[in-house]
Amino acid sequence: MKTLHFSGQDVAKVTEAEIADLAKRLEQDEYTNPFEGLEDWHFLRAIAFQRPELVEPYLYLLDLEAYDEA
Repeated sequence: MKTLHFSGQDVAKVTEAEIADLAKRLEQDEYTNPFEGLEDWHFLRAIAFQRPELVEPYLYLLDLEAYDEA
C-alpha cells in the first residue's frame, strides 16, 4: 500500500488523482497498522482545510461536524 507523506506546503501540490487514491485507501481500511490510516486521515483533513474544493466528494470520510462553542 502506497502512503503519501506530505508536509504542509506540499498540500498545494496534491492532485485530484492522489486525493482519490487517498480516499480509496481510507474506504478500504486495509492498513498494516492503525497509524498508517491515521496519517492518511490527518492528511485528508489538512487538505480539506487548505483546499476544500478537492476534498468535497470525500468529506464523509472525515466525519466533520460543526460545534456550537457559544
